[in-house]
Amino acid sequence: MRIGIVSDTHLYDHKPELPAALVDGLRGVDLILHAGDWIAESIAERLAAIAPIDGVAGNNDGADMMRRFGRRKILELAGYRIGLVHGDGGRSTPDTAFQAFCDADGKPTTDIILFGHSHIPFSEMRGGVLLFNPGSPTDKRRQPLYSYGILELTDQIGAQHFYYADRSPPIHS
Repeated sequence: MRIGIVSDTHLYDHKPELPAALVDGLRGVDLILHAGDWIAESIAERLAAIAPIDGVAGNNDGADMMRRFGRRKILELAGYRIGLVHGDGGRSTPDTAFQAFCDADGKPTTDIILFGHSHIPFSEMRGGVLLFNPGSPTDKRRQPLYSYGILELTDQIGAQHFYYADRSPPIHS
């Protein structure tokens, strides 16, 4: 299974275009997961035109997005348990995301944790769990490049970041 991982699009209805590099990179995925801060529901529809979507709402998403996606979830895909959360609310975004999927004894309850919030691409194995933040495809903040991720689920877990410098020309999916 090949999954596109996106977070922190921060696009509004008046500017709902997706970068060409992102749209091209997501073509052919089986699913797109968004780790929050979509901002506008139209972004969900644009991504859904590429592949089926799921996700969570982030701290900048409104009530409609919260109702539609929730703030935290566990998905079972290709035999793996995947935790999906935005990651806000703590001092360290990776730590906050990791703790969101630990039991009362501090043991992880998932195989993979996907998160966003910091806009910083991140990939680390912690306690046998892949922690992965795709960065942002549209709001890189202090990062040198825009980014998204691809998660490959076979008999092994593979995750890779994809980077690009220019958001234009935008294309609509």
